[in-house]
Formats: sequence, structure tokens, C-alpha cells
Amino acid sequence: MRQEKPNMLTFPNAKINIGLNITEKRPDGFHNIESVFYPIPLCDALEALPSHTLTFSQSGMEIAGNKESNLVFRAFELIRPRIKDQMLAKVHLHKVIPMGAGLGGGSADGAFALKLFNSIFQLNLSQKEMEEMAAELGSDCPFFIANKPVFCYDRGIKFKPIELELEGWYIVLVNPNIHISTAEAYAAITPKIAPHNLLESIKRPVEEWKGLIQNDFEEALREKYPILGKIKETLYTKGATYSAMTGSGSTVYGLFREKIAAESLFPDFSTWQFPLPQ
Repeated sequence: MRQEKPNMLTFPNAKINIGLNITEKRPDGFHNIESVFYPIPLCDALEALPSHTLTFSQSGMEIAGNKESNLVFRAFELIRPRIKDQMLAKVHLHKVIPMGAGLGGGSADGAFALKLFNSIFQLNLSQKEMEEMAAELGSDCPFFIANKPVFCYDRGIKFKPIELELEGWYIVLVNPNIHISTAEAYAAITPKIAPHNLLESIKRPVEEWKGLIQNDFEEALREKYPILGKIKETLYTKGATYSAMTGSGSTVYGLFREKIAAESLFPDFSTWQFPLPQ
């Protein structure tokens, strides 16, 4: 039987949070959360080739910090002990998903890197094994292994599959070019029990989400960054059925039934628009 050729190029995609409740601070310093993660078709590009030397290059949006702190590099270091013949890799990341934007771009890069290395080095790691390794990279990373809609709970590494179909909707993403770190976002948070059950609310029609599903980070950050509220208000004015900030910010998204002129509405910001699903 002919062996299938391994993938050497992959496209790590972003995600949005539909609802994000910060319910309590844990003894280990992390927070317990409740959220729905939904993959969207805004993507980086990641290429890896087996090599006798380890090289990491990057293009597109600039990434702060050294390569050793990049989740793609850290993913290779995690998987390196499993690679036979001491082979290394030549890796290139083209960055499109903005950082500090609540879109999970760095987490996606790390998780997709694990899947890519698993393929090119033919390691035959199971989904569960890769999810466990991804959890070592960061809280959001395990989601991107299966990359399907889930209800996320605990500190962000436990998932429950859900049925959520948004086919036929358009998503508009607006990033005001503000970088909000996770630490900054959590500093403004007072954990509390959510007023509505997110698992029950997500089953309702999108038309009913506005009064039921909220992002606790958005509420806390709007005072410091009023532009977040203005973007959301504009999206609703232009016909969004539901709008919210994703993750710890600063991207705000809107769900629409029809395509809109998003770029002309927000000429000074980064905007993207896609039909769902990809």
C-alpha cells in the first residue's frame, strides 16, 4: 500500500468566543470560565519541512519576543523527544491573525504546529495525546486540535462538544488595533456566577442571544476602551443580529444575515468579513 504523503503546509485559523463568563478565581491562580469556542476562517499560514538543522522564520505581522517564546517553536520542543533519527525542522510562519485581539491566533499556531509535526514526522499521535501536549502550551490550545465548536469550562482546557450551526450567517470582525494582554483583561475582572446558563442560551436562535449571552471581559474593559462599545453599537446600527467582543479583546464581531460594507464603516481599523462556515 502506498504511504500517504504528509502535509507540510497548514492554515491555523482563529476562533471567536460566543459568551465568556469568568465564574471564579482558582487556588492555583487561574480562573474558571465558561465560553463557547467557534472556529472562523481567518487564518495564518504555517509550513514545516524535515531538516538536519532547526530554523524558524516569520513574515506578515510582527511578533514580539524571541523565537523561543513563540508557541510554534515551543510546540516543536514538546514533540522533539518523539522524533526518530534526531531530525529537526525548517519552519516558517506567516502571521495574519492579530495578537492581543481575542482571536486565539497564537494558540492556533501552537496547536496546528503539533498536528503538522505529527504528520511530517509520522508520529501517529492520537487526538487525545495532542490535546494533552497542547494544554502544556496554553489554555486555548487544545481546542484547535479537533477545531470544532465546543462549550469550554474549567480553566479553559476542558470541552464539551455542542451542536452549533451558523451556516448562512456572515461574520464581520473589527479590530481597533489595540493590544490587550490577558493579564490586563483579568486585572479588571471580578468573578461572578453568570445570570444566564450559557449552555442553554446557545441553543436558542441567534436572534435571542443579545439579551442572554455576554462577555465579562467586554463589560470590564469598555470603560478603559470606549471604542469597543462604539464599534458594537455601529454593528448593531448596521443590522447585526448579535455582536460582542471576543476573548479578552480587542476584536469585536457581529453576525449578519447579509454582507455589509464593513471596510467603509471602519476605515481606520482592521476589518474582515466571511460567510460561515468556511
